[in-house]
Amino acid sequence: MDVSGGRGQPRPGNDESAEHTGPEAPAPGGTGDAPTTPSAPTPADAKDARPESPTPAADAPAPESGTPQDSGAAPDHAAPAHGRDRAPEHPDHPFAHSGSGKGQPPQRPEERRRGGLLMGRPFGVPVYVAPSWFLVAILITWVFGGQIDRVLPELGAASYLVSLFFAVAFYASVLVHELAHTLAALRFKLPVRRIQLQFFGGVSEIEKEAETPGREFVLAFVGPLLSLVLAGLFYLGLLAVDPGSVPGVLLAGLMVSNLIVAAFNLLPGLPLDGGRMLRAVVWAITGKPMTGTVAAAWVGRALAVCVLIGLPLLTQSGALGSDAVDNVGMDTVLDALLAAILAAIIWTGAGNSLRMARLREHLPELRARTLTRRAVPVESDTPLSEALRRANAAGARALVVVDADGVPVSLVREAAIVGVPEHRRPWVPVGTLAQDITDGMRVSAELAGEEMLDALRATPATEYLVVEETGEIYGVLSAADVERAFVKAMARPS
Repeated sequence: MDVSGGRGQPRPGNDESAEHTGPEAPAPGGTGDAPTTPSAPTPADAKDARPESPTPAADAPAPESGTPQDSGAAPDHAAPAHGRDRAPEHPDHPFAHSGSGKGQPPQRPEERRRGGLLMGRPFGVPVYVAPSWFLVAILITWVFGGQIDRVLPELGAASYLVSLFFAVAFYASVLVHELAHTLAALRFKLPVRRIQLQFFGGVSEIEKEAETPGREFVLAFVGPLLSLVLAGLFYLGLLAVDPGSVPGVLLAGLMVSNLIVAAFNLLPGLPLDGGRMLRAVVWAITGKPMTGTVAAAWVGRALAVCVLIGLPLLTQSGALGSDAVDNVGMDTVLDALLAAILAAIIWTGAGNSLRMARLREHLPELRARTLTRRAVPVESDTPLSEALRRANAAGARALVVVDADGVPVSLVREAAIVGVPEHRRPWVPVGTLAQDITDGMRVSAELAGEEMLDALRATPATEYLVVEETGEIYGVLSAADVERAFVKAMARPS
């Protein structure tokens, strides 16, 4: 596919009206130890997302007679280039201005947040430690240090140094768990954005969804499997040392902690690995990944309720190995707080999985050919008023600056057009309002879905030149239109 442009005079054709229904952008992200998929991205709740209002100020001068008028009908498209789908027209101004620095393509949530402290790049994937990890490390050092002091009182204050070593070793095993997900994803040619160690575990941010339920199952299962393998290795190590020694206590603690990590992640509810395994099974049975996501997400929410209520009750009853507690003390409050945090993480992760699944379901609707605006070619020294007159006559909503041979060289920014007063337009050449077209600003009309969003994110801009495979100009794609399509699609029910 040739998207490099060329001698791209717009070609004549008939512009058919079409109702626009555009999609949105994915956003990977996730919680818990399960791998995450694109994603995509996404605002916390797309229904509440609002794009910048493109309407001009109330006291802005009315468009001159040569300005393209908006009929409010179905959107138009690239200059005399033909096409069935068109971008939405703006009801208040022919150039729905996105504002300086605005109108960027929807960004995935993880692109807008910091990853924490970079620790390394195993297999080319960056590993970050979130600030919350340090709080957990302090908590583990304090709790486990007290237990070591009771078992080995002769260590004294050194028991807390041993406990700190345990905290680091435990999260090293969590990293191994996440690396298992990462290696499986790379084996299946799925890009991994990063690994993040954080509060209550880690996250492998895998950018794309597995293509088959079988691969989804394997991708989820390898994490708990590695945790079980580590538990077995620590058990074998424990057999070779004195259980009452420092190495014995450390190996026993790491064995038990990895068993807990494996068992917890095998619970069949999103966002846990077991939830992704359940999703894969339902997907394989029904043939519908969305059905699997809905089932696993609601099981995840049920698990969150069970954790919130059941964990404190189990602790008080002594079923977890401690003495039964009849009165409410500090330990009971801490158990309830821990249960509430775990339940919130699971509930939120399940909800995020549902939103991401809905986003992926609508993603194929996002097409460059649908969202592109009709454009007319003008030369650099053409007065703005004359360029707008030509655009109005052609029913276009974008201007492309071309050289003497008809090769597109720059795009006239809609925000710049809106900023020029009406009485100044006959004396302002369009070239002064244009932005040079770089390679990344030249996109194919055939782009759609995540491939299109990746292309826009690779070169952030407010407008892009859309070309046919032959290099002919198809029109101009506005990032503001992509954002509005994203919000509109996410507001629709699945």
